Amino acid sequence: MLDGLQTTFLILFPALVIVAALSDATSMTIPNWISAILAAAFVPAALAFGLGWGQIGVSLGVGAAALVAGAAMFALRWIGGGDAKLFAAAMLWLGAAGAVPFLTWTALAGGALALGLLSARRLYAESGFSIGRPWIERLLAPAGDIPYGVAIAAGALAAFPRSVLALAGQAAA
Repeated sequence: MLDGLQTTFLILFPALVIVAALSDATSMTIPNWISAILAAAFVPAALAFGLGWGQIGVSLGVGAAALVAGAAMFALRWIGGGDAKLFAAAMLWLGAAGAVPFLTWTALAGGALALGLLSARRLYAESGFSIGRPWIERLLAPAGDIPYGVAIAAGALAAFPRSVLALAGQAAA
């Protein structure tokens, strides 16, 4: 049976990635505190679920590799800095078991988000209407950025049941 601390950690990850997605959608920024809390809370969460240092090390390695990949994508201007940090923090929590589902779902969500926004932007530009909400106007700007943190969060939420911590929680329940 899960204890209160384990339950808190299982709620923390989805809650923070949802906050990150909402922030990115409304302001095109992901606050550093979100990724920092996720990174700082991982080891205590892993210990609360009884993960061994080997499993923790693998997740740390996966997270570090994701940080390098995210930094490369940022350098290529494919994603923003907040996206890169959220990508790495999510991969840390998901570990090796959740990596492939996370990458798959993030890519699918990102493609759907990009296609949806491009279509909405075209329709909005042709309509001549004004919505009157600055964050929506920013999303629908013809040359606007794509808030990829939304796709990262969707991928993280879809992959979370396959994460090293969720699997440990299922075993404890």
